[in-house]
Amino acid sequence: MEEKLQFLDEQNVDHTLICKVEAFCREYPLTDKVKDRVLKPSIPFYGKEILEMAIAALLEGSNLLLSGAKATGKNILAENLAWIFQRPVYNISFNVNTDSSSLIGTDTFRDNEVQLRKGSVYRCAEEGGFGILDEINMAKNDAASVLHATLDHRRIIDVPGYEKINLHPAARFIGTMNYGYAGTKELNEALVSRFLVIDMPMLSEKTLHRIIKHDYPEIQKDALQAFSGLFLDLQIKAQNGEISTKAMDLRGLLAALGAVRIGLRPWQAVQMGVTNKAFDIFEREIVSDLVMTRIPEEWTKEQVF
Repeated sequence: MEEKLQFLDEQNVDHTLICKVEAFCREYPLTDKVKDRVLKPSIPFYGKEILEMAIAALLEGSNLLLSGAKATGKNILAENLAWIFQRPVYNISFNVNTDSSSLIGTDTFRDNEVQLRKGSVYRCAEEGGFGILDEINMAKNDAASVLHATLDHRRIIDVPGYEKINLHPAARFIGTMNYGYAGTKELNEALVSRFLVIDMPMLSEKTLHRIIKHDYPEIQKDALQAFSGLFLDLQIKAQNGEISTKAMDLRGLLAALGAVRIGLRPWQAVQMGVTNKAFDIFEREIVSDLVMTRIPEEWTKEQVF
């Protein structure tokens, strides 16, 4: 069994789903043109039920919307799904400058003639990729109109001024959205109806341990408990509205551990990776107090690795 499917088997993902994933990969083999876009995720996604729901939805031909708070693994799941299905990845980040031309393409002058420079959605649709629609609830109306056509059950993109695009049968789109970020808005009913929605749960202690040990298998037991406990403390504070989610940064925590492995003192590393991301002075004091209860100032690299 291939490594990506072994990973599913180890989590006891339904064997019927695994067999259907294998059949999907055989039915839609990769072309040499897009092989460099099939990327192995840096972190595996842990969560049997979420994986089963997501895989079933994609096998059925639906698009997915992953909603939830910060640091629940939305983008990690999206990247893992593309790897499991062996599809090229097209990352599309929405912001105030994202419009229909950046998604579908725009005219450009090449070889003494006007040609269409294809955008990410066009290429994804054409090549049977998995398009990751990051922060989809920041999409402007112009970009949202393209999404309505792209995600429709007819699987045809027909945007005025462009050629009709037929979606490849293997093409899927996975939207991600956080709550309450600046610039976000409620998705309209028509757009939501084009997705199956998974509400991502908060990270558990067991999942955190697996993620940390994946990147740092040599970490000491006490340090593993301390660093994962710190993140869980921050998660609870953020849930209760006592702090913002700025300091609740899993990437920052993992980067801090990397700095410790290089030789930096744990206290200093956590300041950079966690504490200093709270820019409000009162919030930083709360975060600093949490850090003090978990990561002693006298700790050295040897207490962690």
